[in-house]
Amino acid sequence: MAVEIPSLIKPSRLRSRGGLLGECLAEFLGTFVLISFGCGVVAMAVAALPGSGRAATTTTIFLAAGDWLLITWGWALAVMLGVYVAGGVSGAHLNPAVTLAMAVRRGFSWAKVVPFILSQVIGAFTGAALVYLVYHNAIDAFDATVQGPKVNGHTNATFSIFATFPAPYFHGGVWGPLIDQIAGTAFLLMGIAAVLDIRNQAVKANLAPLIVGFIVAAIGMSYGANAGYAINPARDLGPRLFTYAAGWDSLAFPGSVSGAFSAYWWIPIVGPLIGGVIGILVYDLFIGDVLVVRDEMARLPEPGRSRPVKSVDEDEEF
Repeated sequence: MAVEIPSLIKPSRLRSRGGLLGECLAEFLGTFVLISFGCGVVAMAVAALPGSGRAATTTTIFLAAGDWLLITWGWALAVMLGVYVAGGVSGAHLNPAVTLAMAVRRGFSWAKVVPFILSQVIGAFTGAALVYLVYHNAIDAFDATVQGPKVNGHTNATFSIFATFPAPYFHGGVWGPLIDQIAGTAFLLMGIAAVLDIRNQAVKANLAPLIVGFIVAAIGMSYGANAGYAINPARDLGPRLFTYAAGWDSLAFPGSVSGAFSAYWWIPIVGPLIGGVIGILVYDLFIGDVLVVRDEMARLPEPGRSRPVKSVDEDEEF
């Protein structure tokens, strides 16, 4: 139930937040919420559930493919909550790929692109820091138990709580993960464009965050295993910066695991930026432009008839 609440700060002192500053604060908080819940669910799956005795062993992450649903639905709800938090102020991009695509095709001000992206990355960094604060005991216990290559005592498994890496079957190649990120983000922007397009079957504004969350869940279920479906440069870069500062070092930057992949850090940034623009262009080419033409045709007079013309006297009546 919506209620009217008093302002914590006098309205006269809030005026500076009425424009771009307020929108950037909303992007920061929305992305913070997104990462806090998104990375939080991965922390549960990787470290907390095994370490708390709620898994088969202290190092068991997945027993079956169905366990992946914990991750996909967790991220879906994370996106939904982030959009609900920030949507009324900034539109809740929460993703540089969305911000760039909206600037390219939806008239979003180019002057806001860099401030929005910086706010998103800082929000993601802060969200990752909170997840580490809450789960560092479980993370340390998991890293101490697991055998295998480690960097400063940390494993790639616990790094995966925060940022992404490619599957082994790519054998360290670039093109497979890059195409994966382009495709996944293209689908994300196609879905967002459809949800927001009032000429299409747009949902009511209060349901849009839920549907966007479903889109993210669908991408995770269909395209998640290849490279962790970052589909958001801030979602990957912010936590990656945090993990680098927190001691994961080369696992974060340049994003390398000996014999598996190297210098991976740029792919979850470049891929989504390209994919987002492609996705919104494809939507407009195949759907958006058709809807625009149909709307214009509906306003034309029927064949053989002209539009009614009001006489001077008719105009004077109104």
